[in-house]
Amino acid sequence: MKNPKWWNAKTYPYEIDKIIYTPIANPATRVAALLSGEVDFLLDPPFQDLDRLKKNPNIKVDQVAQNRSIFFGLDQASNELRSSNIKGKNPFKDRRVRQAVHLAIDINAIHKVIMRGLSQPANVITAPMVHGYPKELDKRPPYDPEKAKKLLAEAGYPNGFEVKLDCPNNRYNNAEKICQAVVGMLGKAGLKVNLDAQSKTLHFPKITNRQSDFYMLGWGVATVDSHYVFTYLTTKEGPWNGSGYSDPRVEELTKAMSVEMDQAKRDAMIAEVWKKLTDDVVYIPLHHQVIVWAMNKKLEMPMQPDDNPQFCWAKMK
Repeated sequence: MKNPKWWNAKTYPYEIDKIIYTPIANPATRVAALLSGEVDFLLDPPFQDLDRLKKNPNIKVDQVAQNRSIFFGLDQASNELRSSNIKGKNPFKDRRVRQAVHLAIDINAIHKVIMRGLSQPANVITAPMVHGYPKELDKRPPYDPEKAKKLLAEAGYPNGFEVKLDCPNNRYNNAEKICQAVVGMLGKAGLKVNLDAQSKTLHFPKITNRQSDFYMLGWGVATVDSHYVFTYLTTKEGPWNGSGYSDPRVEELTKAMSVEMDQAKRDAMIAEVWKKLTDDVVYIPLHHQVIVWAMNKKLEMPMQPDDNPQFCWAKMK
């Protein structure tokens, strides 16, 4: 209900008196509710239904680049992978193996077929609106499964190896479909990947507890600054660093940039860390997500990169 005593009412006067939130678990049922007029707004509609929604004269579909990047993490710290047939050593410790995984993923096929064009293929794990985003590094090497095979052979795995891929099935846009496609792609390079797709409540603890060999993760940057990414994902004690990656120089620079007041010096530190992480193939970037909202044409509401509807700015025509 509209709060007449809201402290910021003069700046953002509500034009909507009441919002009714209706949880609908089934994606198809959510779409049907919007098409029938039962609801006026649909957050993150299924991509496969977008064409149908766009054809409805009473519905509009809006999109904007999201502050979230999707990527794979690989355990580079354990001496032996939990799910692999390779015993006594960890293939992901070898940069050539990580590079092979990178080259074996056809991100353009994922972009066109699975994401229906609603993604931005990436080579870094932070979105373009984040401070310090290294545009010059955000271009993926060409898809090359043959080179991936050669790299695996050079690393001592001419017949590939087996590993489990952990994937959430209710968090990111088409996450499970992406993982299914990647299983097939990596198979062409000689890797036998067993997919384990679970709800986010089961998936995320595997990462934070460092119990996954190979996993999907999406990352938004609350501070819109690269330091946030490094703190959580690339330092030894980073709470979401399921890769276990640790490098003395990265640790040193991450700590230093948290107190550096000279902007040029701080930006140089950020750039050095991004270059180091990219050269080391610490993560396997996939893409930066695109937010899509579907709503009644009478509803006007600006879209935000954090995918958070701000109904204080909304109005019905």
